[in-house]
Amino acid sequence: MGESNDRYVTRACEQLRDWGRVPELNPLDALMWRTERSPANSWAGLVVKILDSAPEWDRVVKAHRWAMRVVPRFTERVVDPLIPTGPPVWSPDPNFDLSYHLRRIGLPAPGSMRQLLEIAQAQAVVPLDRNRPPWMGVLVEGLEGGRAAYLLQCHHVLMDGAGATQLFSRILGKTRDEPFAEVEDVPPRENFDPVRATVRGLSRLIRSVPEVAGRAGAAAADASRHPGRTVDYVSSMARVAKPVPGTSSELLQGRSRTAWRFGMLECELADLKKAGAAVGGTVNDAYVAATLGGLRAYHAVHGKELGDVPISMPVSVRRENDPMGGNRFAGAFFLAPSGVADPGERVEAMHERVTAIRGEPALDFMGAVTPLLNFAPSGVVTATLQNLTSSAVLTTSSWPGLTEPRYMAGARFDRMFVFGPLPGTSMCAALCSHLGICCIGLNVDGEVFPDTDVLWQCMQQGLDEILALAT
Repeated sequence: MGESNDRYVTRACEQLRDWGRVPELNPLDALMWRTERSPANSWAGLVVKILDSAPEWDRVVKAHRWAMRVVPRFTERVVDPLIPTGPPVWSPDPNFDLSYHLRRIGLPAPGSMRQLLEIAQAQAVVPLDRNRPPWMGVLVEGLEGGRAAYLLQCHHVLMDGAGATQLFSRILGKTRDEPFAEVEDVPPRENFDPVRATVRGLSRLIRSVPEVAGRAGAAAADASRHPGRTVDYVSSMARVAKPVPGTSSELLQGRSRTAWRFGMLECELADLKKAGAAVGGTVNDAYVAATLGGLRAYHAVHGKELGDVPISMPVSVRRENDPMGGNRFAGAFFLAPSGVADPGERVEAMHERVTAIRGEPALDFMGAVTPLLNFAPSGVVTATLQNLTSSAVLTTSSWPGLTEPRYMAGARFDRMFVFGPLPGTSMCAALCSHLGICCIGLNVDGEVFPDTDVLWQCMQQGLDEILALAT
């Protein structure tokens, strides 16, 4: 027999106790928090969870109150130091009010998916209150077929895609009945204000001087013993840190920064995996090649040719023993093979380029310089990051999602589409597998792509031509 729901919930709660145990934002999270200029350069995304039925509102509220006890990070706000002596810190929100963060609305008839996405894209550009816990949940009732949806808008500092999978796989029930296990309260978290955050950062900075000096000495000694390895790393940094050349496509110029438009695609995970494998690629290679094919088709509709475009792609560096939540990825920037017309050859070229960038010794160079950037003035940090991210036209990401059914307040969780922000790019495509289905969320700049109905058709065409490789 499988694990009982009670035992599953208890075990999941024990695992989630580690979520947010460290008060300081890690260097990457701190960088995103400090450089956000919402909504023009937002680091907040939106998750659309499709439910098979409309859950009772009282159960939804009860589920959230229980979840706040299990993962109190969602009742905490980010506090910035008065001066950059260290990273921002998490602190309990003394005025936390669940009714502010959790809302419900109803779709007018007929309750189509397009109506749902219009609500989602409008919510996504509403800036989150930086003085409160940075998330918002909206239950949307009245979706066609008796279904409902749950929109979770949250800042990237709370979690990346892998972190969302960690959370949902543990916080949601295995059955519709979904009893809430009795859980011990997490020990009280330390309270911070800007002054205490400044003092804490300064204290930690002073204590870290000997450690940093030791690491620097060890690095210098290692460099003298292995000069070739040092040269390789420096050469690699010159390649990965250099802004990628821009595209000459006139269709991908201009930015509205606030007119986000959402679209979605889906296919069987097994089919996409088979299509990639047919030409020596992975699921990610096939998915990105499909996205590039959609852009090619869009250009063809407008009588234009598309060459290779600069792309940004997060590469997970999350380790098994890393704390849950937050972000653990390195950003890769390179030219994607959108200029390759043949779908199979495009997948092959994508595989070669991703393999090359993953093999760069300095791929995570930002992980080394980010702690230093976080001591610089915000204006300098923002300009540095924007110079890097704005070189990309397209951002793509993919990660494995849930593999077993889960329920939210008695409603089955059927699909999960993630719509990432547009920090300097014209399109963000995110693939999350969910119960064997590839759920692809597309967020595009409405000024760059004014005819989104045409774009969605072209993106479907790009996916279809890749899936055809499996036949």
